[in-house]
Amino acid sequence: MRLVIAEKPSVAMGIAQVLGATARKEGHMEGNGWLVSWCIGHLAGLAEPAAYNPSYDKWRREDLPILPENWRFTIGKDKRERFDVLRTLLRREDVSEVVNACDAGREGELIFRTAYYLAGCTKPVKRLWISSMEDSAIREGFDNLRPGNDYDGLHQAALCRQKADWLVGINATRLFSLLYGRTLNVGRVMSPTLAMIAQREAEIAAFEPEPFYTVELTCGGMALTGERISGKEDAAAIAAACEGGTATVQAVERKEKTERPPALYDLTTLQRDANRVLGYTAQQTLDYLQALYEKKLCTYPRTDSRYLTDDMEGSVPVLASAAAVICGVEVPGAVLSSQVCDSGKVSDHHAIVPTKDAATADLSALPMGEHEVLRLVSLGLIRAVCPAHRYAETTVTVECGGHSFTVKGKTVLVMGWRACAARPSDTALPDDLAQGQTLAVEAVQVKEGQTAPPKHFTEDTILASMECAGAEDMPDDAERRGIGTPATRAAILEKLVDTGLVERKKAKKITSLLPTQAGSSLVAVLPEALQSPLLTADWEYRLGQVERGELSPEDFMEGIAAMVKELVNTYQPVPGADVLFPSDREAVGPCPRCGGAVVENKKGFFCENRECRFVLWKDSKFFTAKKKALTKTIAAALLNKGRVKLTGCFSEKTGKTYDATVVLEDDGARANYKLVFDHG
Repeated sequence: MRLVIAEKPSVAMGIAQVLGATARKEGHMEGNGWLVSWCIGHLAGLAEPAAYNPSYDKWRREDLPILPENWRFTIGKDKRERFDVLRTLLRREDVSEVVNACDAGREGELIFRTAYYLAGCTKPVKRLWISSMEDSAIREGFDNLRPGNDYDGLHQAALCRQKADWLVGINATRLFSLLYGRTLNVGRVMSPTLAMIAQREAEIAAFEPEPFYTVELTCGGMALTGERISGKEDAAAIAAACEGGTATVQAVERKEKTERPPALYDLTTLQRDANRVLGYTAQQTLDYLQALYEKKLCTYPRTDSRYLTDDMEGSVPVLASAAAVICGVEVPGAVLSSQVCDSGKVSDHHAIVPTKDAATADLSALPMGEHEVLRLVSLGLIRAVCPAHRYAETTVTVECGGHSFTVKGKTVLVMGWRACAARPSDTALPDDLAQGQTLAVEAVQVKEGQTAPPKHFTEDTILASMECAGAEDMPDDAERRGIGTPATRAAILEKLVDTGLVERKKAKKITSLLPTQAGSSLVAVLPEALQSPLLTADWEYRLGQVERGELSPEDFMEGIAAMVKELVNTYQPVPGADVLFPSDREAVGPCPRCGGAVVENKKGFFCENRECRFVLWKDSKFFTAKKKALTKTIAAALLNKGRVKLTGCFSEKTGKTYDATVVLEDDGARANYKLVFDHG
């Protein structure tokens, strides 16, 4: 028997059907010599710090940096049953070979290998590498299974990414949370992204608009504009000089221009357009696209390629026809397949396109979000195979009153791909203009404007900035530039919002990404190393080197560990940071684990540092059994002094009352109490 392990149940079912493994068993499908089972995403992750040393449950500056020598994994509590199924299947004596059918990318490789190694499996592995869930693509993939060890570099890069994120996240988050007394989530990719958003807001806040003026002439049926002028009086003087006069044509220039169609969608460009056109977040677009992939309606979503491979050229007309059916339009002109195919520009996966199956699917059953994204992908394909858009641009320059004025006109020659996109308007100018011709000035007006500040980031524009951050300083042959990868950027934005460092704010149908007060304050205290897009872009480049076998995983991790050590050993808190991180709740006392502020809510007294998890519960049996309430006064004494004297405690054994001192004992995992009696 051969065992196939997919990343998700829906993918496993699609594969099982193609392989003829149609018998449903306990946690897997079986038949025709195949067993097909599945993970549910990551079944295991890197262990928490306490797995290496129980004392790490408490957040203490002196324990940093935490740098595990032998990394450990833990299986998620809700994933244990699924892992047990896979382990049993991997250890079956009749299983001779395992096929890794997890998503064909860095994370899919990590998901499979982690489960495979934790199960103690050593059986030979083959790799299924496909870009579509269509039956024909699955069959072709199984006909061309590759040796599993061809992807050792991909696994090492994924593992390095995971460990680097753990080292930076654990150490930096604890360091800054301890120093500033509240939870401050710091991440290898999160922090530079936050820094870009905060920097943009700082630029907007510091921006001072400057007024400017332009003089506009109306003559010969044209509105011509002069240069920007900073002085209102100067503009008025120019206008007065032109009033009632004549303008002489200095030049008439006509240029024919060609605008090539946009390339096919990769994940980032699709997320950007879906945000701008449909208002979807990057994560929503990825979720819709993943669902379409699993329903065999779209190709693999997590790609950074915008072309198809050369061997797909013959199938492009069929795909374009499917796209036209989905959009309810006709492809304008011949399908130019060759301009979307270039194997040299395809990395692990080709661009995102609809599948041919999508043309005959019942699209009315799709949720609106999936339907809209599928339509956007289809329009992207139709545009890309269309002829170029061609137009003539005419620039007319006139002189009046000793000053130059210009106007541009545009005439469409060939609509081309623009027939499937926003159509430019024809702004034709009179075609009988000639140099030296004089025109009567019909009207003159001074228009006032002012310089505009930079715009707030939207998901569209932050994705563009993340993609190219640091690119100008990277080697020309760097495969991966920018912050994060197409597969991870959406999750980074969601985490920034979830952790309260960034907020989405909607105004005039545009949703902007703005730093919260805590987000701006965190950037203010972060050292350059943690907020530099260049550093993170360099790490992504080095991960690419690990993947290709050009850099050892050990060397990569040494660089990360050295940076973490330097951060912990040299960072000094910013003076006056109390102003940056004010708490809106009264502190009852200091947290005995991390030193943060403990505050009160309905159920108890909690550390404000959410990662710390220290709590004194109000309904603790220790106090309720003694018929005493854990009040704010008692909690404050326990936190500030470690003990408090209680009078009139009820004894369940004797039914009488007594006096005693309660001592707080916290072992890093749980708060406990001990009674001490005064025998004097």
